[in-house]
Amino acid sequence: MSTDNSPDTPADDTYERGVAMVTEIYQGEVPALPEGAMAFNDVMMRSLFAEVWDRDVLSIRDRRLLIMGVIAARGSTDVWKLQAQSALRRGELTPDELRETLIALAPYAGYPVVAPLIGPCETAINDWTEAQG
Repeated sequence: MSTDNSPDTPADDTYERGVAMVTEIYQGEVPALPEGAMAFNDVMMRSLFAEVWDRDVLSIRDRRLLIMGVIAARGSTDVWKLQAQSALRRGELTPDELRETLIALAPYAGYPVVAPLIGPCETAINDWTEAQG
């Protein structure tokens, strides 16, 4: 890839594509930092969101379900809630489907690991239900 930004060379839009994808995936819940603010963020926007999430082989819903499985297995309650909120807002999962993911994951990830996700899941569902009116 050329780093020459002369008028004859199109500017690399990878970072902007990553920001657009993170905005779409998380519905504004995850703010995008300006490019250059943090090297870790820059790499994440380019590689994870512009190159992985932007692929058209799996839907965003499918990717989210896979990621939610990993998150559940690791017991990351805050990240689970963020994913649950975003899945509800985007219409990817219903409240019953979210609850069912925990039922399906518990035997594989372990009940003690998945059980703490019930509270954040129900909070996300209640918040979403209230926002629906």
